[in-house]
Amino acid sequence: MRKMNKSSRVAVTGMAWTTPLGDGLDAVWKRLLAGETGMVKVPHPVPLRNDLAAVITDVPLDLPPAGRMSAFAMQAAGQALAQAGRRPANGMRLVLGTSYGSYLDDNPPEATAHAWADRIGRELGFGEPPVLVSTACSAGSDAILVGTELIRSGATRCCLCGAADVVTLSKRMAHSALGSMSPTMLRAFDVRHDGTLLGEGAAFMVLEPADSGTAALAFVAGAGSSSDATAMTAPDTTGGAIRLAVDRALHDAGITAADVGLVKAHGSGTPLNDATEREALGGIFRGVGSPTVFGTKGNFGHSLGATGAIEAVAVAVALRTGKAPPIVELEQPDPQFPLPLPRGRHADVDTRYALSITLGFGGFDTCLLFERCV
Repeated sequence: MRKMNKSSRVAVTGMAWTTPLGDGLDAVWKRLLAGETGMVKVPHPVPLRNDLAAVITDVPLDLPPAGRMSAFAMQAAGQALAQAGRRPANGMRLVLGTSYGSYLDDNPPEATAHAWADRIGRELGFGEPPVLVSTACSAGSDAILVGTELIRSGATRCCLCGAADVVTLSKRMAHSALGSMSPTMLRAFDVRHDGTLLGEGAAFMVLEPADSGTAALAFVAGAGSSSDATAMTAPDTTGGAIRLAVDRALHDAGITAADVGLVKAHGSGTPLNDATEREALGGIFRGVGSPTVFGTKGNFGHSLGATGAIEAVAVAVALRTGKAPPIVELEQPDPQFPLPLPRGRHADVDTRYALSITLGFGGFDTCLLFERCV
């Protein structure tokens, strides 16, 4: 495997999130380490499998979904730019991700999903049209992947990359009808897992070349993706597509699985997804390492198109602090899970490299590889 070319690393110079646990980077991280959840009862006019969702209560729930989602995006994007000391300028690119966003519940809906992205770009002050990525639940990760490649290719010297999504009635109805919504609680990698619960929020990262001179918070060292196209909603249960995405990210960074000490799993809490990740991670690290595996969907809910961006920020902070949050509701871990899972309290980790894995409907699998600043 090739040695990593340091010029291929991309620096994260600013990052921020808007989540059901708040929006301050350090304050939310403390709540994650304490194992807190943002799940609350959310009213619904039709029968659903569960009353719970992780919502941002600071933005009124009775506002139109498009307005709520835009508020999340604007807040997180503005904070990320401020942390990096950047303002939108000529040549800076905006890369946005979402799944269906508010489109299914807007009345009337915007003409296209890109219309929302265009509006966010204008409100933030970007002169060039944004790039919109909509790859189901991998959209947030893919936005960061696209931004990384734009920097590497020399197409731009600075990118603001991130994603936003919002809890709506139609999405809750869909997951309830699909049977993917838990009737109890989201319990990733627990023997009692019986489904996922939805969440909402936004997160953004400012990306620049590693030699830009701006202080880096972390580096994107590699990225990889795959699409198994097994079914509209079911994953490739062999885990082969996940392994391919991870292998591509490792190869991109010029390292091996043995160099990785931390993995943020998708951890949706559905039995099929959890089992697929178990198979994939077992194969990737068999005989070469035992990284700590954590997940945040028990804290934030499954925030669909925003989840990859929110969890990317969590991975970057985990590398900086040397801690991984405990997995919420993990009381009876899957005895076949091959790697250590933080349970009850945070895990201390000392590693240079960490993976962030997201899985989307339709087989969209994306892996981002982050490197700690040393």
